[in-house]
Amino acid sequence: MAGNKREVYLDYAATTPVDPAVVEAMLPIFSTDWGNASALYHKGRVANQRITEAREQIALILGCTPGELIFTGGGTESDNLALKGAAEYGLKKGLGNHLIVSAFEHHAVLHTAAYLKEKGFEITFLPVNQDGLIDPAEVQRAIIPRKTSLLSVMYANNEIGTIQPLGEISRIAHQYNVPFHTDAVQAAGQLPLKVRELGVDMLSLSAHKFYGPKGVGLLYLRQGLQLAWQQLGGSQERKRRAGTENVPGIVGMAKALTLAEEKRPQETLRLVGLRDRLLQGIMSQIPGTTVNGTLDPTRRLVNNLNVSFEGIDSEGLLQALDLQGIAASNGSACNVGSIEPSHVIRAIGGVENSAAGTLRLTLGKDTSDEDIEYVLEKLPLVVSRMRALKQSSFA
Repeated sequence: MAGNKREVYLDYAATTPVDPAVVEAMLPIFSTDWGNASALYHKGRVANQRITEAREQIALILGCTPGELIFTGGGTESDNLALKGAAEYGLKKGLGNHLIVSAFEHHAVLHTAAYLKEKGFEITFLPVNQDGLIDPAEVQRAIIPRKTSLLSVMYANNEIGTIQPLGEISRIAHQYNVPFHTDAVQAAGQLPLKVRELGVDMLSLSAHKFYGPKGVGLLYLRQGLQLAWQQLGGSQERKRRAGTENVPGIVGMAKALTLAEEKRPQETLRLVGLRDRLLQGIMSQIPGTTVNGTLDPTRRLVNNLNVSFEGIDSEGLLQALDLQGIAASNGSACNVGSIEPSHVIRAIGGVENSAAGTLRLTLGKDTSDEDIEYVLEKLPLVVSRMRALKQSSFA
């Protein structure tokens, strides 16, 4: 800290620092247990055993069998595998060429859906209401019996934190024997992940969202469900995902998910208190503020606050906050540099000039009371100055 400048990180939805305990768990894989897990000699068997242990550890948390887990390079690959794999397998087996996704999925799903549409698949985009919630009745209307081969709805939105009613959606999908995938990348450490209770057939996770390493994720695939495999080559992951296994990443992900699940009850209570204080402070000090997404505490991630400020340029706001030592974002980290309003804000009916002034503040394990007080001290001043500058430029 220099002078009265404090370093405050409020972009945990984009990525998280690797937990020291996770680093400690990974270090032996780099120094002693570094063998190729597919090799038959001792070092290979040791590495393979580390993967087996990690797979069992994660399966216990998800409430599935170890064989239902496919390790990938991250959430984006997992989403691609789920959508492309289901679409291509369904077409090959005559199960239909129609897919349903929500209108405000992460781009890993939306761009994959657009790719499949170019290949001749039919895509239905489910609308969301102004709170960012899907009406299960819309799901039922969208399904085309014996033609819909996949439904994909994210568990919790990465920009506005809205939590979807997966149980209701799942019951409808399964009435028509439609496989149900959910992008749960933002949910780990904040929401229950038992796949049977959620009623999902596929679930995507990415380790760097819950204090694990970057470059590793997983796809849960319910036993008996088939996909067209996308990464070809070797026989790794039971011939489902070729490529030399990322043993340190897999071990780190298992450790990170275990820690996140252990800490979830107390961390949930702590974060919701900090978030609500931040929300109340912003609403009381900054006029012309709109909260994006639902205010129902049972339908919003405890660490997520997304607001739009009238008459504010988002890029300028982020730069001004950075000068004050505050790291935040205006939406998905995968959309940096775009001058277009967020597709999520558009999907919930947000006004474009408000969307341009959108700020996403996401809290995490290192967020403190002092961090919140600092943001509430600096943010109103930054917004006030920016509005004054804009008004003077038009005078």
